[in-house]
Formats: sequence, structure tokens, C-alpha cells
Amino acid sequence: MTRKYALFAAALAILPGGASAHMVIEDAYARASSPVAQTGAAFMTIFNHSEMDDRLIGVTSAAADRLELHTHIQDTGGVMRMVEVEDGFAIAAGETIALQRGGLHVMLLGLTEPLVQGEEIEITFTFEHADPVTHVITIDNERQPAAHGGHGDHGGGHGHGHGDHSTHTDG
Repeated sequence: MTRKYALFAAALAILPGGASAHMVIEDAYARASSPVAQTGAAFMTIFNHSEMDDRLIGVTSAAADRLELHTHIQDTGGVMRMVEVEDGFAIAAGETIALQRGGLHVMLLGLTEPLVQGEEIEITFTFEHADPVTHVITIDNERQPAAHGGHGDHGGGHGHGHGDHSTHTDG
């Protein structure tokens, strides 16, 4: 038994630092503004199950020519504007961030085909340390903002349960 433990410990020691990081994407959905829209947006929560801070640094999908990480900011005139967050979204160890309307979100630019109610798209999320995660997201143009789960601070620390993670796939 001791030899098995030693082999297991040795195998763990040679893994790259980020290999133990684990991100879980939950409650994901996407929207398009109309059937002929060239843009759409995706919303979800992302839980960092690892013991190290991480950062969502990119997203890709065949559903659009380009995907960007965005947020809304208020300009000096008091008008809310959507802007790209080029350095990504920080996700502290053991914390959750909420990507929701009016806040952090994924923009799909140059849709390759319409985002149709009830259909699904696949998005791959790239992190600074964790392995990429590919997740299937349902198009739900009828969903209301309050249905997203009520995570309002965009920064994490929600402490809600993450019991069933069967809806995500690691890529």
C-alpha cells in the first residue's frame, strides 16, 4: 500500500500547476436580439473549485466569428456603455462569478447562423491556469434577468451549492 501511495504522490508532483484547477459552468444560456441579429450574448455562473485564483481569459465558439468578454460601465454623462474586458474576469479560489445581463457577460459577434430559441451552441472557455472547459449552452430569448440566480456582485463568494456538475464537459 505504501508503494502505491508513493507512486500516486509522484504522479501528482509532475502534473503542471494548473492541472488541478477545476472550473464549473452552471446556469448558462444565450440570447440573440432578433432572428437576423449579428450579435448575441451568453450568461452563466462560473465556480472555481481549485485552491488557486484564476482568470477567464478567452472564449471561442463556431457560433460566431469572434467572442469577447464584456461588462457595462457608466460614462461621465451617466450613460451605460458595454466595453470589452481585455484582461478577462478574475475568479478567486473557491469563489463564483456571475455573468449576467447588465454586468459581466460573453458577447458573440458576427453570428455564423441565427441563435434560435431552444437550440444549443457550444462555447469553450479558456482560463489562465485551469484546463479549458467546453460547455453546451441553450438559447433562451424568453429568460428574464431575475431567473439567472440573483448573483448580483459579479465578484464571487456566494457559498451556494454546487452539487450536480453533470451539465459541464471538460475540453
